[in-house]
Amino acid sequence: HLHRASLLLPALETALANFSAGAAGGVVQPVRTVLPVPRHGGYLGVMPAYSAADDALTTKLVTFYEHLKDSSVPSHQATVLLFDPSNGTLKAVLDGSVITAKRTAAVSAIATKLLMPAFAEVLCILGAGVQAYSHYDIFTELFTFKEVRIWNRTKEKAVKFASSVSGPVRVCSSAQEAVTGADVIVTVTMATTPILFGDWVKPGAHINAVGASRPDWRELDDELMKNSVLFVDSRDAALTESGDVILSGAEIFAELGEVLKGTKPALPEKTTVFKSLGMAVEDTVAAKFVYDAWSAGN
Repeated sequence: HLHRASLLLPALETALANFSAGAAGGVVQPVRTVLPVPRHGGYLGVMPAYSAADDALTTKLVTFYEHLKDSSVPSHQATVLLFDPSNGTLKAVLDGSVITAKRTAAVSAIATKLLMPAFAEVLCILGAGVQAYSHYDIFTELFTFKEVRIWNRTKEKAVKFASSVSGPVRVCSSAQEAVTGADVIVTVTMATTPILFGDWVKPGAHINAVGASRPDWRELDDELMKNSVLFVDSRDAALTESGDVILSGAEIFAELGEVLKGTKPALPEKTTVFKSLGMAVEDTVAAKFVYDAWSAGN
């Protein structure tokens, strides 16, 4: 039911705008609770949300483990629980990994639609995991790029990515090679120190920074963070969870929802960064979309 994540875009745009509207928007969502699992180097995140506009109540349970020795297990695994908001009954248990991959890429696509330069020809993806695939799928569906490039820390994964997606992808031997001259850059890595540097980035490019979801992890260096216009999904989350934002001291210009509401400008002529941490209400909207489609089919 999420084969074409682009179908989610209108509902996600509404949810983002409602979130940024505060109490009037009817989204109730705390910053996620993250429980460390110190013995094994992992984390358990708990992400509840209620959306009045959708009358939908969910919580997502997500685990993320960095640098697993057994790479057959994904770094992120998730389950979404969908409740009946009128009486609290559990209605469905959904695979949260697909929902997370699709809704994250869809939100990056919304940011890109608003913030990318007018003549964007080159897409660059840093990372070759689950999020690289979901971003590639929706970006090539919605936008027309003349060239797509990929770089990954282990080149074999990048080569595998290039051979398994539907269109031509150039595998680059360094992140700098991949990034140089790119108009839209997506960082979807498990990096804990910067892998993208400001002096590589073309002026006016747009960056979707999706990895580095801990306060001490980085994907982007200080120069890029401080010399770009910074957009986030949630101010509170960015100032609590994003090492790129916290450690660089970069100033947040706007939430994506404020741009969608028209209360803040998009500034596509500038170099822009969208720091995506992912929000529980995005899972709520996606889970309800899947459940409603499944119910209609039954």
